[in-house]
Amino acid sequence: MYCNAKRSLGKGRNCQLAMSRQGSTFSRRVATKGSKWVFLAASGIGAMKVVSNKIDETHGEVSKNLSLPYDTMADGLNSLAMSARSYSHYGRSYLDKIDELKNSFGDSVAGFNDILNGGLHRNYMLLPNAGDEVTPAIPPLQPLKPIEEPEIDEEAQDIQRQIQEVMDSPVLLEVPLPELESEPSQCTIPDETLVQHQEVLEKLSLELEEKERLMEELDATQNEKDLKHQEELGKLAQEIKAKEEAMNEKDSKFQEEKERLKEELAEAQNVALQIEELLQENKDLKSKINSDKSDSHRTETELRKELLKLQESYKRELDKYRSENEQLKFLVKNSNLKTSSVKKSIIDMYAEVLDTLSDNDNTYKIQDHLPRIVVVGDQSAGKTSVLEMIVRARIFPRGHGEMMTRSPVQVTLGEGNRHTAQFNGDDRVFDLSSEAELKELRAAVEGRMTKNLKPGETVSSEVISLTVKGPGLHRMVLVDLPGIISTETRGMMPKTKEALTEMAAMFMRNPNAIILCVQDGSIDAERSNVTNIVQAHDPKGKRTIFVLTKVDLAEQNMLNPTRVKKILEGKLFPMKALGYYAVVTGRGPQDDSIETIRAYEEDFFSRSKLFRSGAMRASQMSTNNLSLAVSDCFWKMVSDSVEQQADNFKAARYNLEAEWRNTFSGIREMDRNDLFEKAKDDILDDIAALHKSTPLEWETLLQENLWEEIHPKVVDDIYLGAAECTSSSNFNTKVDIALKDWTDDKLPQMAINVGWQTLFKQLETIMTTKKADREIGDLFQPLKANILETVKAQHAWQSTALKRLSVIQKNALEDTAVTNKMQWDNSISFMERILKERIDLANDNLERCIGPSWTERWTGWRSRSPLESQCVSAKNELQKLLVADEMHSKHLENDELTTVRRNLQTQGVDVPYEIICTVWEKLYAVTFLTRALSSAQQCRKAFYHRSIACNAVECNDVVLFWRATRMLETTSNALRLQIMNTEAQRLEQEVKQYLDELSRDEENKKRLITGKRVDLAEELRKVRSIQDKLELFIAELNKDQ
Repeated sequence: MYCNAKRSLGKGRNCQLAMSRQGSTFSRRVATKGSKWVFLAASGIGAMKVVSNKIDETHGEVSKNLSLPYDTMADGLNSLAMSARSYSHYGRSYLDKIDELKNSFGDSVAGFNDILNGGLHRNYMLLPNAGDEVTPAIPPLQPLKPIEEPEIDEEAQDIQRQIQEVMDSPVLLEVPLPELESEPSQCTIPDETLVQHQEVLEKLSLELEEKERLMEELDATQNEKDLKHQEELGKLAQEIKAKEEAMNEKDSKFQEEKERLKEELAEAQNVALQIEELLQENKDLKSKINSDKSDSHRTETELRKELLKLQESYKRELDKYRSENEQLKFLVKNSNLKTSSVKKSIIDMYAEVLDTLSDNDNTYKIQDHLPRIVVVGDQSAGKTSVLEMIVRARIFPRGHGEMMTRSPVQVTLGEGNRHTAQFNGDDRVFDLSSEAELKELRAAVEGRMTKNLKPGETVSSEVISLTVKGPGLHRMVLVDLPGIISTETRGMMPKTKEALTEMAAMFMRNPNAIILCVQDGSIDAERSNVTNIVQAHDPKGKRTIFVLTKVDLAEQNMLNPTRVKKILEGKLFPMKALGYYAVVTGRGPQDDSIETIRAYEEDFFSRSKLFRSGAMRASQMSTNNLSLAVSDCFWKMVSDSVEQQADNFKAARYNLEAEWRNTFSGIREMDRNDLFEKAKDDILDDIAALHKSTPLEWETLLQENLWEEIHPKVVDDIYLGAAECTSSSNFNTKVDIALKDWTDDKLPQMAINVGWQTLFKQLETIMTTKKADREIGDLFQPLKANILETVKAQHAWQSTALKRLSVIQKNALEDTAVTNKMQWDNSISFMERILKERIDLANDNLERCIGPSWTERWTGWRSRSPLESQCVSAKNELQKLLVADEMHSKHLENDELTTVRRNLQTQGVDVPYEIICTVWEKLYAVTFLTRALSSAQQCRKAFYHRSIACNAVECNDVVLFWRATRMLETTSNALRLQIMNTEAQRLEQEVKQYLDELSRDEENKKRLITGKRVDLAEELRKVRSIQDKLELFIAELNKDQ
């Protein structure tokens, strides 16, 4: 009879099997550890069910609908044992348990009926009342209640779920059902049997747990051993790789050393030949010397005799000159020399002192209180004309009603046989008696004034120094200043009026300066600006001389003659003066000579109404009287103040020397010119140091710089552009065309640019890294930087070198024959180094695109931006394409691009096509370069047989890098020869020329060589020079007095 297994238990739901918990535990353990798992379940009637979802191929699939009669239950247990043995190695440990269950149930149906009719445990059954009759029955099969167990892993949970599904499914059992009169209310089982079953199950459970623990320890031990073996293998692989690299490096060094030794051997052989030649020449010379020894001895004796005769004659000549010199000294001492010659020497010495002050410090920051005559007045008042009358020559630019004097002009007057003029520091001497040279002198003065003007200025404070000598000139020093103005006109810079006033005040502040105040007599005295300025600097009039010009016009226009008299008596102006003079300096707009003006002045004063009326005294009239008065006042001021000024400069010198000793102790004192000469020698030594570098150093440096310049073209354009070719012939054709175009167009000029840059970079390195002198420090760095910058702008590479270099490069690149294995290996090493650098660069570009890695995000608290997240998704999807097709082309097809984007959209990520293409370029670059590096490493074995090359171009990419290496070597050698033989010498000449120009440019020297030390040394030099000249002047002045 077949019935539903769930209903076969009937109403025996209270009669649970006592061994169900032990059976479940046993089944779960078998399921967890074995490759097959078996579940044994017992119902109230003792039915057993064998379930297996995973079976061996030898047993086949067992249907879930099992039909087991009672009389074959023992056979079922036997088959269960056999299945357990075949399903898992863990099943072997449970055979004893199955045999025990078999023996407990018995080999007959009666044993099963006893179990069916009884209960398994008293805790799970209802005891019958006394006298009740127990009728065996087969209750309907009920699902077993779930038993609470400790948490287990996911595999065990999956097994338990499958077991429950099997238990819930209907099972047909072929069991004869006896007639039942009534449902039994209770079922019993012997206690002894239950206890035995429980003990057996507990014992088996303990043994199983112990074996599980042992298996886990065995697995852990085996895993640790495997990890250790893997780590040791990795270390061994790294050591082997390091040793291989070291051996390769040693091999390359050995080959280089071998080549170098060969070259040295060849040089040594040449030297030996030269030595042999020199020895032979020495032998010849010795024989020649021995043959001429007797003749030379005779010749030496004759020469000694002639030398003695010459010495005697020279001694007689010297004695004669000494006696004549003593006679000349006696005659000079006792002769009556003219006083004018001594005074001429004195004024020249004094002018030299003033010129030194003016040249070195035209703002008079040094305490310059030396006397000089300062000519001040309103514009067009006749200042320059008065000065020309004193000088007796038209030496200044002339104009009518406009500003002609734009810079101070210092004129030193002295006696001389000829009337001449000469600028300070200039060899040109102008003849003032020649009208043509006078015109040239006026043009030169105007040109110097214009040159002194700085941008944005109308007048300049730079002093023009001029010496005028002639018969009858009074000895003195005058300074002609630009005229004072009351209104700024168009064309003048702002604040010109204030600049003119400040310039006049700067000269008048000198307490020993004699002020020659010039006033226009033809205009109203109230319109004058200069008198108030003069009064402010000399209120008592102790060093002021007043000059009234244009008296002839004043006499014609003046209605009140007493007004001129008041001016000349000092009663009209509030200012005071030592003397008042009236002069006539011209006849209006007429451009007369000085002789004509002097004659006109003399004639005017002889018939002047003002003179006849007593408004002027005779001593106050004419330019000659003015000149005498100014000269006497000047020399009186010089005698009174020059010794005090010399003492001032002596004290200033002492203070400056003390400051130097305290500030720059142990350092030699050098002024700007001395430092410039030292810097000049230092710079020329640096240029000479270019020749000290060895040829190998130059060529190595040139190769590195040249490769840095051309590697984008060689790698990116030529190599990568041709690397995707599918055959070696196509690769070679494409490479040859690209190299030829490049060599014809740009390569030679690029190489020359690299040579030019290397030359100046090496020079700059020598200049900057040279150990600084303790006395100099970094004082020369601005000058060296300026020289480098200037010479860089001027120096051009020799034009003929371009063609020669082009021929050399073409020959090197056309050679495709790698002659030996060492060249082949060097080319591969060079190629590997370049590819590794490019791989690192490509990885960096890819990492910047996808953002920080997991480690960087975790340790640096960083996160990816939305764009970087899109790049990561695109990278992961694009990698699948490269995995599927390792030889994928550089470009993505449209359908591939669309597929990638749709796949990303299905993942919930929408990435634009542009980002996908960008990520593909970076990812493909990494993949392609890695593949190229692997091919290059495999090409090491393909030198003799290209057919074994694993790449499509048959290792011709290695030949390309060999051609590039060969071109680098030949080009660097040619550039090195060009630098050593030509360019370094041309550079040295250019630097010398520029240094010579700088030596004459005081402004640039002052700008480039500067600092407290330099300024202090310069000031010391100035003060010493002025003091020495003043002391000489004072000595001569005392002799004259």
